[in-house]
Amino acid sequence: MAPKKNVTFSDIAKYTNFSKTTISRYFNNPDSLTLENQQIIADALIKLNYKENKVARILANGKTEFVGIIIPDLYHHYYSEMLNQILSTYETFGYKFLVFIGDKDEETERNYIQELLSYKIEGMIILSHTIPSEELARLPIPIVTIEREDQYISSVNTDNYMGGYQATGLLARHRCDIFIHINSPTSEKIPAYGRIRGFSDFCREYNLEHEIILREFGHSYESAQPQFVTILEHLNSSYAGKKKGIFVSNDTHANVLLNLLVRQFGRLPDDYLIVGFDNSPISREAVLPISTIGQQIDKLAYEATSLLVEQMNERKKRNPVPLDHPIHKVITPVLFRRETTEK
Repeated sequence: MAPKKNVTFSDIAKYTNFSKTTISRYFNNPDSLTLENQQIIADALIKLNYKENKVARILANGKTEFVGIIIPDLYHHYYSEMLNQILSTYETFGYKFLVFIGDKDEETERNYIQELLSYKIEGMIILSHTIPSEELARLPIPIVTIEREDQYISSVNTDNYMGGYQATGLLARHRCDIFIHINSPTSEKIPAYGRIRGFSDFCREYNLEHEIILREFGHSYESAQPQFVTILEHLNSSYAGKKKGIFVSNDTHANVLLNLLVRQFGRLPDDYLIVGFDNSPISREAVLPISTIGQQIDKLAYEATSLLVEQMNERKKRNPVPLDHPIHKVITPVLFRRETTEK
């Protein structure tokens, strides 16, 4: 049996009595056609069982339907889950993704961006903190960031201040004697700094004894674990006999602390309560499910992709209207009470 012939623009033009130029405009600039003519061509594609040649379309209009992603690491469960949720938006928006893992080196990440641009990506979602937003805003494509400095570019972030306040409030309801917040050194320009402010403000407002512990934990278990060993030694010696309410800045590190406590005592001691941040899968899968402030990662991913698609689609119009200022969306966090506080 002879192979079935691919349907061409000429076939569609003949079937609809339109010119090949009109058919090309339908694929590359549909807004230039009336809705009636768009519908006629759309119906013809169904009747003719048209299968789009995506390579030919890319060559014709330069639009690849690819989006670049730069993400700091996949060690933190928040980032791996965020990537999973972003990739799942393909079913809704039809954009495919090219992913690079950042390594906190500006020149390396600039090379990553140039590599992505060489693939004619139409936009980019950035979670890495390395390159300032002012520099990113000069790139020739739309950019949306998630949970990083965003003065000059559009972004989607969690209300981190509310999350820090909620976490401390949960520990306070359990009448802890000392309140501890564990985090990495964080610039006030980073949205996640709100977790530190929310914790501090709650403790000052209610005159609670508290301590903020800042450490560089790196991007692996091997770099984080020794730091938590030292922190745990400090907590055991400095606050012996006190009920310790500990708010850790992310679920991955909350799980490291929990594992160390269980190894040392065979269980989570009664004088330790732990709250994480993110509601990443590890918070539910830990040896004891971890209470956490949920970032609604699925919503962050969807809103970031949706915001980027809006900007990319605007650029495809005959008379695009660029944004006159960045758009910043904020998602409300959700408190999840689990076994590390509900003992």
